[in-house]
Amino acid sequence: MLGSWLFRRVSLPWRSLVHSVCRGRWPAGGPQNGECFRKGLRTTRILCSGRIVSVFTRALAFGDRIAIIDQNGAHAYRDLYIQSIRLSRQVCEVLGCSSGDLKEKRISFLCPNDASYVVAQWAAWMSGGIAVPLYRKHPARELEYFIQDSQSSLVIAAEEYVRKITPSAEKLGIPVLPLQNSGSHGCTSDQAVPELPLATDCPDWKDRGAMIIYTSGTTGRPKGVLSTHRNVQAVVTGLVEKWEWTKEDVILHVLPLHHLHGVINKLLCPLWVGATCVMLPEFSAQTVWEKLLSPRAPRINIFMAVPTIYCKLMEYHDRHFSQPHVQDFVHAVCQDNIRLMVSGSAALPVPVLERWKNITGHTLLERYGMTEIGMALSNPLHGVRVPGSVGTPLPGVEVLIATESSRREGSSYIIHVQGDERGTKVTPGLGDKEGELFVKGPTVFREYWNRPEETRTAFTPDGWFKTGDTVVFKEGTYWIKGRTSVDIINSGGYKISALEVERNLLAHPSIADVSVIGPPDPVWGQRVSAVVKLKEGEMLSLEELRSWARQSMALYAVPTELLLVEEIPLNQMGKVNKKQLLKHFYPA
Repeated sequence: MLGSWLFRRVSLPWRSLVHSVCRGRWPAGGPQNGECFRKGLRTTRILCSGRIVSVFTRALAFGDRIAIIDQNGAHAYRDLYIQSIRLSRQVCEVLGCSSGDLKEKRISFLCPNDASYVVAQWAAWMSGGIAVPLYRKHPARELEYFIQDSQSSLVIAAEEYVRKITPSAEKLGIPVLPLQNSGSHGCTSDQAVPELPLATDCPDWKDRGAMIIYTSGTTGRPKGVLSTHRNVQAVVTGLVEKWEWTKEDVILHVLPLHHLHGVINKLLCPLWVGATCVMLPEFSAQTVWEKLLSPRAPRINIFMAVPTIYCKLMEYHDRHFSQPHVQDFVHAVCQDNIRLMVSGSAALPVPVLERWKNITGHTLLERYGMTEIGMALSNPLHGVRVPGSVGTPLPGVEVLIATESSRREGSSYIIHVQGDERGTKVTPGLGDKEGELFVKGPTVFREYWNRPEETRTAFTPDGWFKTGDTVVFKEGTYWIKGRTSVDIINSGGYKISALEVERNLLAHPSIADVSVIGPPDPVWGQRVSAVVKLKEGEMLSLEELRSWARQSMALYAVPTELLLVEEIPLNQMGKVNKKQLLKHFYPA
């Protein structure tokens, strides 16, 4: 049981937090016996086996361990928990919710990459609400779209963003709740704790909505993806198991917090096991290298980023770490101190993977996921990582590679490959055939918010989510060929993977970045067009590019058009909106 001081005020039934701290056993990666608050608590354990809980319920057992280090200092798990309870109470007061359970009302919040984000997220969950994270760099029009589309009842805003968001909130008739910056206060005093309302029941979080994250909009208007607490827990625990997260881990967080990569992989995974997350307000190549190479505790041992960030880090390395002994030092420190480096959210070019390995000694772990399904496939933590592939299914994830069937009866698709964590079964004669990736399991989202028809059509009649990605299974692993709608180019009867063409072209000595698109062609159906950013001082003609490409690529995949640009536009997660590129170069 908990120390009696924690139960002096048990008033609101809105969250049912503390009853989850009871007899039982921690799942893998959780606290062991003897870990507890250092003030006034005896040993506690949480009954989580077979149950769905929210990540904040686990913070009780991590106590004074440091959860977040940001520009304001260090924040213990207990501090974040208590601040979240206080904010949750304010949320319920503002919305006039006497029961303390918002019953899935949406709470939008606009916070920087620091502890205030965690406090806002947890407060929304403690109040029984659905968290809707906003991004500080989005223009007002985009923020208004997310707030209005999610039908949010309240906007929580960190102090520095209150002025930015208030006009939009007033326009939509929604109240704004300012959130003060979470300073570094150490452990909250015992005197403050009895004032906090705590509940005693433990709810079933399984089907309750947890958050709405909007798709990146690469194939259309952003859609709100509603995930439940069960979905979130399934993704987190799968990654914790496969990537062997422990409380001793320290991750450096540099990604935006309105996408799955930043929210779950880099924030909720460490918070689930009691680890430490070092959060930068925004990406800086210099600061990242300083953190990775710093001898001061806590030392970074996990880093995750998108390919664009790795490219910027390599550029900084080549510019500032040019001396051989410095490069040797960088390589040695990364090898000795960092146990895991991950790349995701966009295809990782093989030249980038190989160059990063030369610099740090680490083969980047590639994985595959999307907002609707969480993380689905991953290369192994231990063992061979195949460059260009995304590994095999994560725990609890089932996958199919299939194509649409013309049969009027029976299944609406033909299965090429079916797999899960235990292995993959290949249909004879269809092993190397490309198809669409289907996914099923507890990580798959509940619905597109307020889009019942789009939700229905996103699934097969028997419940498989259709990812829209073209995939092939070969050499015992899965390979993503690209989005079926924009990355598969049908030219002269050939299906060409734009991602494969991009990987080849990035090996050209004059090319800094490339995106391959397939504009319509009256003869070939589509043609292969390369949108290229050249390295500084370089020149390249179409004839030179084609002559070079023919040495390593099939003739039908060699670009027939070269479009030179100063910069290829990317979204915050390093993805190219190819539909916008097509509209830019080929307006209707």
